[in-house]
Amino acid sequence: MPFKVFKRLEIPDIVLIKYERFSDPRGFFAELYKRTPFLAEGIPYDFIQVNLSYSYKGVVRGLHYQLKPHEQGKLVYVLYGRVLDVAVDIRKGSPWYGKHVSAELKPGMALWIPPGFAHGFQALEDALFLYLVTKEYFKDSERCIKWNDPNLEIKWPIIDDDKVIVSGKDRNCPPLKEAETNFSYPI
Repeated sequence: MPFKVFKRLEIPDIVLIKYERFSDPRGFFAELYKRTPFLAEGIPYDFIQVNLSYSYKGVVRGLHYQLKPHEQGKLVYVLYGRVLDVAVDIRKGSPWYGKHVSAELKPGMALWIPPGFAHGFQALEDALFLYLVTKEYFKDSERCIKWNDPNLEIKWPIIDDDKVIVSGKDRNCPPLKEAETNFSYPI
């Protein structure tokens, strides 16, 4: 089986995936996505857009999401480097509303973040990051939450202002209590 582990995190809708790398003298081969095992684990989505980002150590991207009807589920991979990946539950009525889970990702690991969650990450070292998403990007539906909203209590590993790199757009995101959302639990 190409996937060693599907592990549900503290918010059980978020799934950490460890995949098998088949190595030989040439390098390695890995299946990053195969529909049947994902369906068996309750992840019934197909992916219609693939995104790639490269981030320098200290970069924070997020916390991003798209409003319905353009909501995106994301299957994310680190191809090179390491990141702390974070998902925040923004589904009104959820027992985990306003709570987050995080996982350190490196090559050989992926994280499934379904619709109804804000997503972001911090590069712990220079990192190449791959996103498979369930719906196309739609600018008018894009929203964000302030990456360091104190009410979220996210423990970002790199916090020194001179070492954290955040875009101007992400610096101006509102805290969760002021953010526009249209998700409810269950989705």
